[in-house]
This record gives sequence, structure tokens and C-alpha cells, in this order.
Amino acid sequence: MFILDTNVVSELFRPRPEPAVEYWLEAADPAQLYVTSVSKAESLLGLAVMPEGRRKQILGSALRTFFEDRLRTPVLAFGGREAEHFAELVSHRLSIGRQIGEFDAQIAAIARRHDFAVVTRNTDDFQECGIKVINPWEVAP
Repeated sequence: MFILDTNVVSELFRPRPEPAVEYWLEAADPAQLYVTSVSKAESLLGLAVMPEGRRKQILGSALRTFFEDRLRTPVLAFGGREAEHFAELVSHRLSIGRQIGEFDAQIAAIARRHDFAVVTRNTDDFQECGIKVINPWEVAP
């Protein structure tokens, strides 16, 4: 099972997505692809701060379609068990001198809780979190 990081979700909505990312996603089983509530919030925030206009309307419609129709799995939430993993992994990263952003730590905690891999371009952000990390930008089509 795989959790798509926010940068992978964002890549889907670019005018010309990276071919390696498209290849990786097309090869994956849609029933194994998940998104977290954190990535959904980040995506919706990016939309909310965009200037009003046609581009925002088109992207808003595409995001709604993605989250409501295209995504075949439930959005994974951050809850009590994830909070425990969050505290463990953030304290570990700090103890080895590697800070981690709160959003990334929440995504990593959700992945750890479910034993899912994180699919991201920012692999360094998820190292030393006790999870598997996959970079679809490095997949050769």
C-alpha cells in the first residue's frame, strides 16, 4: 500500500506531468493508492490562496473530482495512534539532528501507523522515520 505525498498529488494537476510519475502511477494498483488528510488539506490550501480566476476554477474542479470520484480509497486521517507515532519519529529525528516539518511528520506518522510506503519526490524529508520511501521521479519509463 502507498501514500501519495502532496507533491505527487500536485504533479497530477500540472499541464505536463513528469512522465516518470505518470508511468509509476499508471503501473500501480489504484486500490493501493492512498492520500492523507494532511495532503488533502495542503492541496486545498494551495487552491484557496490562488487568485480568483479561470485557473483556480479549473483546478478546484479537478481537485474535487480527484478526491470525490477518482481516488478509490478513503483519505487516511491523523488521529490518536498517529499522534503517538508522530511524537516518536519527531523526537528520533531531533535526536539525530534532522528536523522534520510538521506536515511531513504527520504524513510519516500515518504511513508508519498503517505500515504503508510514502511516494514522494522529497525522499530526504522522510528518511529515519521508520517507513519505506519511493521516489516516482526516479522510475525509468
